[in-house]
Amino acid sequence: VVEWGDDVKAVSEDEAMVLVNHQATGDVCTLMMCLQDKGTVVRQMMWLMDHIFKYTNFGIVSLIHGDFFIRQGRAHRDQQLVLLKEHLEKYYRSRNRKWIVLFPEGGFLRKRRETSQAFAKKNNLPFLKHVTLPRLGATQVILETLVAPQENGTPAGRDAVIKESKSKGLQWVIDTTIAYPKGEPIDIQTWILGYRQPTVTHVHYRIFPVKDVPAEPEALTHWLYQRFIEKEDLLTHFYETGAFPPLQGQTKAISREMTLSNLWLVGIQSFAFLSGGMWYCIFQYFYHCLF
Repeated sequence: VVEWGDDVKAVSEDEAMVLVNHQATGDVCTLMMCLQDKGTVVRQMMWLMDHIFKYTNFGIVSLIHGDFFIRQGRAHRDQQLVLLKEHLEKYYRSRNRKWIVLFPEGGFLRKRRETSQAFAKKNNLPFLKHVTLPRLGATQVILETLVAPQENGTPAGRDAVIKESKSKGLQWVIDTTIAYPKGEPIDIQTWILGYRQPTVTHVHYRIFPVKDVPAEPEALTHWLYQRFIEKEDLLTHFYETGAFPPLQGQTKAISREMTLSNLWLVGIQSFAFLSGGMWYCIFQYFYHCLF
C-alpha cells in the first residue's frame, strides 16, 4: 500500500470521521492494513457496514466490537438512521471509540454507478465515472450525535449531547480515496487466496477540521458532494498518470510506502482460513439440523 496526501498519524489520537469511496469488499482490508501503524486507531474505531456482513465469519467479531450493521434500501432508511443514532449514543463513547469509518456511497461502485449517473443527470449534477454521489443520512447523524456543541456552526442547544467524558467530540473529517491500478478493485477472496498477481494499492487522505463542515442539511449535502467530485478528479488523475496530484501549495506529490511484517500477514491469513472453515462447518451443521 502506498499512502498519499495528508499524514493522518498527526490526528490519530483525536476523534475523526473517515469518509471512503467504495469499490469492493477488499476496501475494508486495505483500510485495516493502512491503519495498523496509526497508533491505537484500529482498537478504538467503529465501522459502519452493510448488514449482510453480519452473517460472515467476522460478523460476530464486529458485533462484539460494537460496529453497526446498516440495512440498505429506501424502505429501511429512516428506521436505520434512528437505530444508528441510538447505537452511537450507547456505544461510541462508552467503549472509548475515536474513529468512525463509513462508505457514504451506500454500496459498491459497480452497483450504484448507473443509478447515480441518472440521478445526476436529472438534477443537473456532475457526471461521475469513478465514484458515485454520496448519501447524506449516516454522515448527518454522525455529525449531529458526535460533534461537540458549537463546533460546526451548530448552537449548543442541539439534541446531540456529548456524554460525560473528557472527549472533545469529533474534531476531524478524513476524506479517504482508495485507488487500484487500472481501476481493478480487490475483493476479500483475492486477499485471502492470492490468485491475482501482486499489486500496489494507493490511498489518498485529506483532513478537514470538523468546524469547517456545515451542519445544515442543504449545505452539508453540497459539501459532501464536493468531496466526491474531488475524489473523481483525484482518481481521473491517478488513472491517467499512475500517481495522485500534489496537495494545494505543494509542487510535488509525496507518497509514503507502508509495509507490514510477513509474520503478521501469515498470522492474519491463517486466522482467516481457520475462522472461515469453522464458520462453514457451523453453517453446515445447522443447515442439516434444520432441513
